[in-house]
Amino acid sequence: MDTFAQIRPEIRPTTQAAEGLPRWRWTTDELVRLRGDGVFRDMDRFELIGGEIVPMPADGRRHATLQDRLAERWSRRDPDHFRVGEEKQFNLDATTYTKPDIIVWSTGLDIYDVRGPDSLCVVEIADSSLDYDLDFKRRLYASFGVREYWVIEAETIKTHIHRAPSNGDYTDVAVHPSTATLVPLLAPALSIRLADLAL
Repeated sequence: MDTFAQIRPEIRPTTQAAEGLPRWRWTTDELVRLRGDGVFRDMDRFELIGGEIVPMPADGRRHATLQDRLAERWSRRDPDHFRVGEEKQFNLDATTYTKPDIIVWSTGLDIYDVRGPDSLCVVEIADSSLDYDLDFKRRLYASFGVREYWVIEAETIKTHIHRAPSNGDYTDVAVHPSTATLVPLLAPALSIRLADLAL
């Protein structure tokens, strides 16, 4: 008899439920168990938003290169005080997690236990996802108390820095060119000029 792994399609189809219909609400722990049971593959890219599984697009070359170079640079800066992770599961609550391109948090916390206010800087690198990252993700992270959220445009390396979350949005937003020196407020040792990454 065929196993589930043998009969599932190479690319998982998506659907869009009609508005107003009830949907099953998943939890972070349930999805972890399903992944352990082999229901999801490593290549399946999704986040859990309010209990609903949301597929994520694949990264382009420039996006992946920028993510890799920035994470590598940051991870060497101050490993005694900061942890730097790429596409780690960021558990915002029991029914919501994202996988930001880069997340920085304090050494001493396990990533599974990091919540919004525990993060020092969350970075999304955007190509096709720019509108989503600047709108929905911005409000999502603000509502969960993420204190500093960066959106880096993959093509121009322009960076949108969001700080001071309040009432579901950020009250301090600034846009910087690639030549600016960017300093995460909660992790100043990670100051960076993205133009120096030689993309």
